Amino acid sequence: MTGDNSGEVILRVANLCTEFRSDESTVRAVDDVSFELHRGEVLGIVGESGCGKSASCMSVMRLLPEPHGRIHSGRILFNGQDLAALNEKQMRKIRGNRIAMIFQDPMTCLNPYLTVADQLSEVGILHLGKSRKQATADAIALLRRVGLPDAERQVKSYPHELSGGMRQRVMIAMALLCDPEILIADEPTTALDVTTQAQILDLLLELREERGLSVILITHDLGVVSETCDRVLVMYAGRVVESAPAQALFAQPQHPYTLDLLRSVPRIDTRSAKLESIGGLPPRLDGDGFTACSYLPRCRLAVAQCRVGEPALVGTTRARRCVLPVGDVQ
Repeated sequence: MTGDNSGEVILRVANLCTEFRSDESTVRAVDDVSFELHRGEVLGIVGESGCGKSASCMSVMRLLPEPHGRIHSGRILFNGQDLAALNEKQMRKIRGNRIAMIFQDPMTCLNPYLTVADQLSEVGILHLGKSRKQATADAIALLRRVGLPDAERQVKSYPHELSGGMRQRVMIAMALLCDPEILIADEPTTALDVTTQAQILDLLLELREERGLSVILITHDLGVVSETCDRVLVMYAGRVVESAPAQALFAQPQHPYTLDLLRSVPRIDTRSAKLESIGGLPPRLDGDGFTACSYLPRCRLAVAQCRVGEPALVGTTRARRCVLPVGDVQ
């Protein structure tokens, strides 16, 4: 991990609120989320399923399923330009070109009816104005760089003819074809074996160093975060409950939810075969907000003050949403 956390801020998300509406209710999936991404940094976003990790980044990419999903309020400043205020035509010049995303499941993201060559060359043709011949040649060169074996032959394959790891490498190559400044990786190692996971993560870090990429890594795997990220956001119930440099967060978590997440990670340095778990379920997000700490029903460290309103997020380099003294969260 060599990202410069004191460098230029390339992305600033401020007070972002994202909603999903149905005939019956409105769900505030992202609630007053703020964070910064520095140039060359790897920022990890962690938390349980449904906590708002992917919804936050889909908001940055402006890929919410309209009209049911929408940015309710907040600013998304990319190099000073507010993406939330752009129309779709303006956003298309940035999406995939200057900010790219690797999605969770490459099998569902790749078109099963087109070869890898057709799908990758389309990116170069549409975004960069290249000829099909040049776009295909560039795609093959990038596939070699991301470690796809026998790229000249595999580029003629259809997605179902490739393994999960090979499809993920194709997705990474597609995201990098336009040389973006920010790469968002949404669970990039899901459903891959352990060896392939390590190869994909090593590749992302190598590409960060080579290209000066800023990376947002969405994951539920704290082991991945500890090995790859410079800073970490911990999300719960649509909100950031803790943010910190990765080493500091793992050494001394300052929110009970972060502590419980760390305790639930299997360990080999203990004689106990029992796995820790977090009891209960996350709260529903279709109400009028929280009248107490959102983690209160599941928290083993709760005190009376936790019932008096939702705590504010306090701090800058190290921020947390908790009323307990720091030393008590252990």
